[in-house]
Amino acid sequence: MSMGIFRVCLVVITAIVNHPLLFPKENGTVPENMEEIIQKMKEREESLRLERLRLEQEIAAQEATQKALEKATEVVEESKEEKVRWDMWTTLSMVIFLLIELWRQDFQEGNWQDTGGEEDDMAVLGKAFKGVAFPDKSVLASFYEKRILGTTGDMARMREMVEGFADDLLEALRSVCNRDADMEVEDCMGVGSMYENWRVRKPFVCDLIVPFAPPEPYRFRSQTWCSGDSFSPDEQGYGTIKVCRADEDVTGCICDKTKLGEDMLCLLHSQTNTTRPSSDMEDLLCFKNTQYLDANQVMKWFQIAVTKAWNRISHKYEFDLSFSLLDSPGALKIKFRSGKSIAFNLTPVVQYENSDVYFISHFPRSSLAADLPSSNHWFLTFAVYERRFIQLVSKTLPANACHVSCLQILSFLHGKQCSLTGPSGLTNYHLKTVMLHLLQARPSQDWAPEKLEARLQDMLKFLEKCLHEKKLYHFFIGNANIPAELCFPIIFQRTEPLNLFRPFVLHRDVYRKTVDTFHEMLRNMSALINEYTVHIPLAHANGIHKEAL
Repeated sequence: MSMGIFRVCLVVITAIVNHPLLFPKENGTVPENMEEIIQKMKEREESLRLERLRLEQEIAAQEATQKALEKATEVVEESKEEKVRWDMWTTLSMVIFLLIELWRQDFQEGNWQDTGGEEDDMAVLGKAFKGVAFPDKSVLASFYEKRILGTTGDMARMREMVEGFADDLLEALRSVCNRDADMEVEDCMGVGSMYENWRVRKPFVCDLIVPFAPPEPYRFRSQTWCSGDSFSPDEQGYGTIKVCRADEDVTGCICDKTKLGEDMLCLLHSQTNTTRPSSDMEDLLCFKNTQYLDANQVMKWFQIAVTKAWNRISHKYEFDLSFSLLDSPGALKIKFRSGKSIAFNLTPVVQYENSDVYFISHFPRSSLAADLPSSNHWFLTFAVYERRFIQLVSKTLPANACHVSCLQILSFLHGKQCSLTGPSGLTNYHLKTVMLHLLQARPSQDWAPEKLEARLQDMLKFLEKCLHEKKLYHFFIGNANIPAELCFPIIFQRTEPLNLFRPFVLHRDVYRKTVDTFHEMLRNMSALINEYTVHIPLAHANGIHKEAL
């Protein structure tokens, strides 16, 4: 406390001592400069005030900038959230739009002829029966008896005659071939509608396939589109056949890649086991400068061999034999002296591994069939398995089952319609594929003979659905439900299904013609059937139906 009082007193004494009034002589200029000092102090005060204002403005500006940045950050974050929401809705909207557009295009393609004023029979077949008169059971039974049943005996006699002649012709072919240099021909096999007993339209044509193999020491090594990665999507259903030595490994023998010494000998390839030079591969029906079997070369070889064989045995027969189609290697025609003729196909094929799948050199052409990628590509046929499947399923069906009858009636109606309006993209093979799918899908009891009308409608509905979607899948390729009793190659079951209607996507004119023909067939169905049906009372017709079945 005393120290504080002492300090105050000291300050007061110092102030009194330094007061200018106590020393007037030494500080006589103070009063004269007071105004200048005050002026300077005012100026200094003003400058400080201005500086303070400037600082306050800068601080305010910085605060405003900070607030603006914070606000901008908030706006950016909100815009990001809004953009994410907008992108999500935009994506969803685009997906919905694309789905609607795809549905619209598909709907227009399936109903291209529905242009204002058209009836409902242009839509999917579930609605197409409106206005379409479908024959009843008695009419169908009478039609089947009058028009179709009578052809069964004719087919049996023709098959027997053609098979006997084909065996004789192939035996003569083997005798004229050089066993050491030419292809080895095996026995023929019957396939197709004539051997599955559902051919209805004349002229009857027997389809026979003839497996052949290369001479020793060569063999065929096949590769399909589902066993390798060297095939494009357009080559689905095709394969290639390479001619190689029987003792050649997949990667080739090391002696072909390494120069062995004079005192070293390859145990697989001895000096006596010589092979043809690669330049002579054309002698093995290969494409020029390749090891791949050429379909055109096979066609020429087979036609020449058949001609030589016929010249050897022609004196035994009282008819003439000729090729009926130039672009098919085995399309033959027997001409009798009476003027009648019989046509049959004798087509060379190559067996796929140890199965009954075959590479066929030339496939029956249609307006829907795609051109071969090259003559080195061979189409696979499953005709042997198709025949076996029908035989296998028939054992589980009721007596006189209607599956073959349905296929015969549908084939007849489509053939008649095509004769009136011209050919379409549908073939009998497509119709048979429809039957195979329904045979697997429906229980056995549904194929009882009295259900002929219902099953025929099912086939028409299924076919209409496939046409509408442009999708009819091959029965065997990609089908995991093939019965194990058939011993079908598993590689074809595990591959992607093959769409037989895929060419419709590219050939819109053929598709429109096909759909037109199909719907025209529906409208004309009753007239086509009644044309070959005797009009009889209903009760009597039911009696005929029971006798026929």
